[in-house]
Amino acid sequence: MAAMIECRDLLKRYGKIVALNNLTFAIEPGLVGLLGPNGAGKSTLISVLLSQTPATAGEATVLGFSARRQQRQIRRRIGFMPENDCLIPGLSGTGYVVYAAKLSGMSHADAMQRAHLVLDYVDLGEARYRPAEQYSAGMKQRLKLAQALVHDPQVLFLDEPTNGMDPQGRQTMLGLIEDLGRAGISVLLSSHLLPDVERVCRSVVVMGGGSVLASGSIGEMQKPHPTLYTIEYAGAEDAFCRRLLEQQVAVHERSNAALAIELPAAGQQRLVLVAARETNTKLRAMRPKRSSLEEMFLAALSRQQKP
Repeated sequence: MAAMIECRDLLKRYGKIVALNNLTFAIEPGLVGLLGPNGAGKSTLISVLLSQTPATAGEATVLGFSARRQQRQIRRRIGFMPENDCLIPGLSGTGYVVYAAKLSGMSHADAMQRAHLVLDYVDLGEARYRPAEQYSAGMKQRLKLAQALVHDPQVLFLDEPTNGMDPQGRQTMLGLIEDLGRAGISVLLSSHLLPDVERVCRSVVVMGGGSVLASGSIGEMQKPHPTLYTIEYAGAEDAFCRRLLEQQVAVHERSNAALAIELPAAGQQRLVLVAARETNTKLRAMRPKRSSLEEMFLAALSRQQKP
């Protein structure tokens, strides 16, 4: 199976400004986050992948097709939801999605049928004949998702899909993206919102300053802390905690027969075993705490900023 996206020495300059700095990475099909602060180069990368702007140098492919030479093959297989509003004044929700379907080559009858299906899917069925400019911010975002889906693409490029949405609308949008992933549609979710990426995606590409700072499976990149652990136990909590503290093991949190602890140094898990044995406490589990996506992201940015 061809990589969903592959870049080799991809460079994009606007005059003296380097927007993409020799990117080299590959992404397999699935739910993938494109993560980075504003100005990191995320939107420029999507623009190059969609052949909206040519690369200065290097090569990029989508599903094995060259962004430089095989633009039509890519666009047949890609659905794109831009960050900014792209609605056409005077068109209803149905009219807008039908227009997008016809641009992909559908007949009018097929475009109408597909438009109604995807509008129902994104829960805009009752508003389908209203002028799209009267939609709320959340409805406009779901309408943009509908037009990206109407031609049944293999891959969706979503640029800040929860932009401007309230908490309930944001959860609805993320639920739709998860559902699309379960249906076998690959998604590139471009966002600066870490919780969105952490909830939906299985792998991530972290960008900053036009460069790729990190990429890979989120699970593999969230490394375990050497001294931070979560313990589940059965026994006398106060006696167990006192003995841990006597052995220089810090107890940070207590809740429901579980403790968050910090060892005095890496490799000293035996201190917990000793405390449990001496206080007749039964250990049910002892798990290392893993770095959050936020910690991983900040660490990647920190490495970039070092001289």
